[in-house]
Amino acid sequence: MAKHELDLFVIGAGSGGVRAARFSAGFGARVAIAEERYLGGTCVNVGCIPKKLLVYASHFAEDFRDAERGYGWKVGPSSFAWQTLIENKNVEIERLNGIYDGLLGGAGVEQVEGRATIIDPHTVEVSGKTYSAETILIASGSWPRLPELPGIEYAISSNEVFFLDEQPQRVLIVGGGYIAVEFAGIFNGLGSDVVQVYRGPLFLRGFDNDVRAHIAAEIRKHGIDLRFDLNVNSIEKVSGGLCAALTDGSELEVDQILYATGRAPLTSNLGLENVDVALDAKGAIAVDDYSCTSVANIYAIGDVTNRINLTPVALHEGVCFANTLYNDTPMKPVHQSVPAAVFSQPPIGTVGLTEAQARDDYAEIDVYESSFRALKHTLTKGEAKTYMKLIVDRKSDRVLGLHMVGPEAGEIVQGFAVALKCGATKAQFDSTIGIHPTSAEEFVTLRTPR
Repeated sequence: MAKHELDLFVIGAGSGGVRAARFSAGFGARVAIAEERYLGGTCVNVGCIPKKLLVYASHFAEDFRDAERGYGWKVGPSSFAWQTLIENKNVEIERLNGIYDGLLGGAGVEQVEGRATIIDPHTVEVSGKTYSAETILIASGSWPRLPELPGIEYAISSNEVFFLDEQPQRVLIVGGGYIAVEFAGIFNGLGSDVVQVYRGPLFLRGFDNDVRAHIAAEIRKHGIDLRFDLNVNSIEKVSGGLCAALTDGSELEVDQILYATGRAPLTSNLGLENVDVALDAKGAIAVDDYSCTSVANIYAIGDVTNRINLTPVALHEGVCFANTLYNDTPMKPVHQSVPAAVFSQPPIGTVGLTEAQARDDYAEIDVYESSFRALKHTLTKGEAKTYMKLIVDRKSDRVLGLHMVGPEAGEIVQGFAVALKCGATKAQFDSTIGIHPTSAEEFVTLRTPR
């Protein structure tokens, strides 16, 4: 007779948790999964998917202008209805929730609705009912983090922004990470007046410095009022909306204030203290190379571990977990050369090392870069410029980092990420024939190092 009623209990039905549960069940494990909010987690409901839909919507105004300015189209009067966009977005998210439900059911995973609390190393309680499992996997994700300051209750986070009843015409966005940058572009593209403030001298910390500087210049060309070395002291509700008192002594009146100042691992009220699961200095669950916590049979994956907080990484960690425990195939998650995109306007695509990281790790490097106006804008007379950068180890000729700012950057860099994963050299880039005319061909025609 089995010692426990379940082989695995998963806490959190986001991307990582669902993938781990499905694969584990497919390998023969008896699995249950608990979720207190919505299937699919942050990405499906208040993250990647709805955000990308809003990004698509925000591009049309510029496309209409370009069509008339350079390509002979007469578009005619146009208008935008926020409510229609949000309603259509909600329908799509509900469809995806249903797909996740079907995937779990089809895999034979028991679904439990409610907040899960760990009672002891093998027991989880949900809504007064206990479940006994040989292994517990924590995949509870992260949650927006707002600072403590007077009037912060009047601000919203990225969770609430997807459900606004009306489009704010004047928006203050506080923060300098990718979420802040993306929503600045979304609201600007939809016609709102946008001010973005960031407390540091340059936003998008962690990205290549040349990329950061280039995207700042491009964002300003779009009309976003981007202000660095600035923060909010307090927020007050006034007759015209909200008034933010800024650290330079000025005040700014807007309709909505969106805080995108980071996310924190969602570890509270999980019962971690009952089993002495160790947290790191930033409050994330500490794990080893196989995602195991300080308790031998309790594992954690995804944003709650604060390794690389990206949906595809959580999916990868979930697959590695399932193979390690239930498929007799130990797999360590790989966190090197992970490609990423920022769906700013224009977007960013990146894979591999930044120039600063490469200079720290390698004796000598070569840097290749190019900035140019894309072919499309030769007729529109637009001022937008695409930026591309390659970082190469001079000794081995291996390409260490690849970065792009410009249209379809994410789509282009995804392909080159395969090359970097395979250890491609600059000589191999040079010997590859480009597709002409495309922006992507620039990466295989860069000849002279900086």
